[in-house]
Amino acid sequence: MLRYCKFSFNPGFRQPAFLLAFLLGGYFFSCSAPKAASEPMPLNPNGDSELALLMRAMTGEAQVVKQQIEQGEAPWLGLDYEKILTAQASVPEKAASAAYQEHARSYLQTVKALREGDVANARPLYNNMVNACMSCHTALCPGPTVRIKQLY
Repeated sequence: MLRYCKFSFNPGFRQPAFLLAFLLGGYFFSCSAPKAASEPMPLNPNGDSELALLMRAMTGEAQVVKQQIEQGEAPWLGLDYEKILTAQASVPEKAASAAYQEHARSYLQTVKALREGDVANARPLYNNMVNACMSCHTALCPGPTVRIKQLY
């Protein structure tokens, strides 16, 4: 019966072979497992920095302000826009540059003008604010310009 079989199993060989098969199987399954679907993909190719998250919130608020102006209401800006000067950026050297700081201060002036302006002048003041966004992003980080255009 088994004594004539060319390939007999040595009992001492079973344990290492089983262990090797178990380790290889675990390796293959761990490498091929897909990422969990619940993990959101970052929108920013450089990651979701504090500044990127702030700018997304600013964009959302700008969309609400646009609707308020279209309905003849006084715009309400509730975010702390001053954080654009200090928020951690995806590329810190860009946010630390003199060009970024200049654009950020210009933007903050347009936000202040919109906050303090009257409803009759809200539309041109809002457009100035969006223009300041576009100016900075055209010069320093052009990716979001498509989204900014939707704010006009």
